[in-house]
Amino acid sequence: MNRIIVLAFIIAFSTSGFSQNRGLEIAKKYDEAYTGWGSYATTSKMILKNQHGQESSRLLSGRNLEQSSDGDKSMIFFDSPKDVKGTAVLTFTHKEGTDDQWLYLPAIKRVKRIASTNKSGPFVGSEFAYEDLSSQEIEKYSYKYVKDEKANGANCHVVERDPVDPKSGYKFMHVYYNPNQKYRIEKIVFFDRKGSKFKTLIYKGYQKYKGSYWFPDELHMTNHQSQKETRIMFETYNFNVDLEDNDFSQTKLRSAK
Repeated sequence: MNRIIVLAFIIAFSTSGFSQNRGLEIAKKYDEAYTGWGSYATTSKMILKNQHGQESSRLLSGRNLEQSSDGDKSMIFFDSPKDVKGTAVLTFTHKEGTDDQWLYLPAIKRVKRIASTNKSGPFVGSEFAYEDLSSQEIEKYSYKYVKDEKANGANCHVVERDPVDPKSGYKFMHVYYNPNQKYRIEKIVFFDRKGSKFKTLIYKGYQKYKGSYWFPDELHMTNHQSQKETRIMFETYNFNVDLEDNDFSQTKLRSAK
């Protein structure tokens, strides 16, 4: 009996190690495939849908800057409607430690630092959390290969991704990587701190830019607990814009463009 128990333990340990190594390997392939894009600016439309099916829309613009030594930088500006116009969010993602985020509120003309305890909160009333705005750095998670399963009609590797940050609003996520399209992400299923299914993010309408990088035309987030949805539809990607570190500052945040 003891031999059987020991053998079962060895098999379980070996399987666990294989799953972790394969999960990390898949995540690294995604990271390698999406390194080198440099910087880009976007315009997009956000559509909010409440549990009764009523919709409202917002226009946004954004900018993103790739970093080699740390996580990426990004800014999002709300261009309309009037009640949110001028609102802006600045994110400095870090490979290790807590990300830095600031929110500019034009009504009070003040930049507010977003506390790490509040990053699981909704991003300006949407179904995206502030932590969802951060770039997906390898070091921010631990990984475990789960299975192969279809998403968006594609055969995908499903990897469980556990946030290293104990203040994350998620216990883990199931990320669907498409190995036949440079490991682009087709879907992410988010689980809350209790381990219950929370939200699903679908990536739609991928287009290839700069001859190598796949970026989606739409992000569709569904909250299974509140029955609310948020869609972000990208109207333009501009990779010809020159952006530098000084384009990502609290001063630029206040100027809202």
